[in-house]
Amino acid sequence: DGGHMHPTQTMADLTTITRLRGGVDGLSLGLCGDLKNGRTVHSLIKAMAKFRDIKFFLISPRDLAVPEYMRVFMRENNMWFTEVTGLESVIPQLDILYMTRVQKERFFNEEDYLRLKDSYILTPEKLEHAKADLSILHPLPRVNEITVAVDKDPRAAYWRQVKNGKYIRMALIMKLLGIQV
Repeated sequence: DGGHMHPTQTMADLTTITRLRGGVDGLSLGLCGDLKNGRTVHSLIKAMAKFRDIKFFLISPRDLAVPEYMRVFMRENNMWFTEVTGLESVIPQLDILYMTRVQKERFFNEEDYLRLKDSYILTPEKLEHAKADLSILHPLPRVNEITVAVDKDPRAAYWRQVKNGKYIRMALIMKLLGIQV
């Protein structure tokens, strides 16, 4: 976590997005949940600077908004973004919805965690207004920000994301160990 990044997860995320969508350019991407502490979110934003015409919808409570250094990075790289507190208002516009958990271990007091932990819970009802080809991602583990009922939705892609991450990490470990196949 030296740079508050998670590069192997980003490799899994980009692999999954590319396989699901055929590419990355021109996508509308909703990042939802704990954007302040989410290393996966920070890494993904930085990686997305390499692509064109990405629209970011940063969905979080104000207390968990993306840090200022990430906003500066996005502005410096001419990345389009808007910050909102409501998922329902933007879900119809999204190609990718990247859910994240509110991370209990990042809080200094339990009261703040309890106040924010259920800010966003993705349910089948909320997905009724989403695009038919929306892709739902999550770096896992989840707590309760995606109900298990969503697992049956064909748009839920987080299990494929996990599988891609497993293969990417295996390849990196093999490379580091000098193992050739």
